[in-house]
Amino acid sequence: MNKKYISLAGSKIDENLYNFVNNEVAPETGIDLKNFWDQFITSANVLAKKNKSLLEKRDELQKKIDDWHIANKDSFSLESYKNFLREIEYIVEEKDSFKIETENVDNEISTIAGPQLVVPIDNARYALNAANARWGSLYDALYGTDAISDENGSEKTKSYNPKRGAKVIEKGRAFLNQIVPLEKGSWSEVINLFIEKSNLILELENKSKTYLKNKEKFIGYNGLKDNPSTILLKNNHLHLEISIDPKHVIGKEDKAHISDIIIESAISTIMDLEDSVAAVDSEDKIKCYRNWLGIMKGSLQAEMEKNGKKIIRKLNKDRKYISNKDKEISLHGRSLILVRNVGHLMKNPSITLNDGSEIPEGILDAFITVFCAMHDFKNKLNSRTGSIYIVKPKMHGPEEVAFADEIFAHVEKTLKLKSNTIKIGIMDEERRTTVNLKECIRQAKKRIAFINTGFLDRTGDEMHTSFHAGPMIFKADMKKSPWLLAYENWNVDVGLDCGFSGKAQIGKGMWAMPDKMKDMLDQKAGHPLAGANCAWVPSPTAATLHATHYHKINVFEQQKELSSREKANIDDILTIPMADRPNWSKEEIYKEIENNAQGILGYVVRWIDQGIGCSKVPDINNVGLMEDRATLRISSQHIANWLHHEICSKEKVLEIMKKMAKVVDGQNSSDKNYVPMNNNFENSKSFQAACELVFEGKNQPSGYTEPILHLRRLEKKSA
Repeated sequence: MNKKYISLAGSKIDENLYNFVNNEVAPETGIDLKNFWDQFITSANVLAKKNKSLLEKRDELQKKIDDWHIANKDSFSLESYKNFLREIEYIVEEKDSFKIETENVDNEISTIAGPQLVVPIDNARYALNAANARWGSLYDALYGTDAISDENGSEKTKSYNPKRGAKVIEKGRAFLNQIVPLEKGSWSEVINLFIEKSNLILELENKSKTYLKNKEKFIGYNGLKDNPSTILLKNNHLHLEISIDPKHVIGKEDKAHISDIIIESAISTIMDLEDSVAAVDSEDKIKCYRNWLGIMKGSLQAEMEKNGKKIIRKLNKDRKYISNKDKEISLHGRSLILVRNVGHLMKNPSITLNDGSEIPEGILDAFITVFCAMHDFKNKLNSRTGSIYIVKPKMHGPEEVAFADEIFAHVEKTLKLKSNTIKIGIMDEERRTTVNLKECIRQAKKRIAFINTGFLDRTGDEMHTSFHAGPMIFKADMKKSPWLLAYENWNVDVGLDCGFSGKAQIGKGMWAMPDKMKDMLDQKAGHPLAGANCAWVPSPTAATLHATHYHKINVFEQQKELSSREKANIDDILTIPMADRPNWSKEEIYKEIENNAQGILGYVVRWIDQGIGCSKVPDINNVGLMEDRATLRISSQHIANWLHHEICSKEKVLEIMKKMAKVVDGQNSSDKNYVPMNNNFENSKSFQAACELVFEGKNQPSGYTEPILHLRRLEKKSA
């Protein structure tokens, strides 16, 4: 396909991108287009040189670390290693204590703790579902998942199963008893609710009346005072709505006619341009930017089919109530939206700079996503404080954070925005950022609104950084290794020391099994207990269920307690997860490689052939796991490491890759768009890419998968 370009000041801009910005983004922003393009191109040419220099420094440091491990293979000393990392300034000097100075952050960032969704922005329907997941039905979330067991006739059926419904109602009442207990009696005894003299009155089965133990948790209602349709409660800064409807299929059988419990769920959502999308050229980027623009304008729509009918999905409106003081209450109907730009590594062919190189994709993202977000200044559907939230991933150390801050300053100047309008979220997912986290935060202390641990990418970076130290332990054992707990605690410790509590988000990573909601409910309470005021979930349903943890746990009180604990130890963080003289059997080794290979192939085949950047991929046991480039980085680096240390042979790995390709083909047999890899290994771009990720993994920059994926996807698209 021959693309057309617009020449400007020695650079060339893809005509479709140029027209998209001019015709769709710029109108109603008040920005002069000539000035925008002139300043953008000038900045991009200047910033690209610094971008290149920082990437070269990454390579230089990695080469020094590789050489050190090779030279000290038989005489490793943690103290010597730590001193070496300081000598080469991989670990920088930690300066005096400070507090972040970020201003104009929204309450969803500063004072409300709750789940955070991450969703690919290239899918409009997913983006709308995520934005609208601010409120969710607890009854639906319980009924539709394994949070309710199928025992004793309680399985899901085509029509409503009253036995299953009874279990849902029982859990719902237990939840209310825990977070909004009554002065006397139990929610299971309530038969009527009404408002009298600004108080919520609850009538029990024995005809006695009672109040909430904490009357201030009742804040509003809808309907009539003596016959309300909705009761609005507030707990731990989160709202929940008790729906009352005697005509509803649930409400008509409920003794109090309660038909549902609607709880504030996904408090914030990250619209992702990075790991969960496959955007390799201007066509892909424009699709992503157009959806982001629609979210910021409030105009994004998606047509979908439900129960045989076509419906138009739009952004939810705000929710209206009458307060207990008879005044109107308006609550936000949507998540607070952040956008994740890409990191500093990749380039994009949308713009060719003066020296003939492609524009660094992170610079492109910064200018265009902020330009789109300016539409929210007028309608304030997203940020009520006039802020724009950009999550910046895959930065290595303070210099790279400072560079992101510099990029945003250029954007603000070009678009005539007040300094620090753009807020930054730092993903703490590369080891050089972890060990220097305090100094990373210092570089962005006036605009930082978020830090988040990313176990998956952090593991991939751990493997690549320590590639020559020795063979890595099994993937499943990574979660038990000393560095992981220290890393998670360190992130919270540093955030609290820098004054994040009540000002910015401290986040935790993704629950990767969307079908395992019972396990999530059992385990993910650990995130708010660990001091995280947001944590990632894979779906609106998961957000609703995870929100129950934040109702039960006051994160800000938890943070106060954690502030005085003994701080995590950098020695633990630097403990390399390598096996000590592994004596694994061939069966154990091959099983681990099969597991890795199947995950790699299952993800890559969708990425290359169909441009799907994140999906629920069945693992080797047919358990659906949310896979993205971070999980791919781990699996490919793991096999590459074992190959380098001769745990297995290249011939055996290739044999396993072909064997697993057949398995993946079978798992995708019902997909009409799927192209099988088996018996087509020489011509399958997907199979070739998967093999390259493994066999060339040692040489990939920081172990990242993007260079190979982008190249093979571009080849597939051009074919």
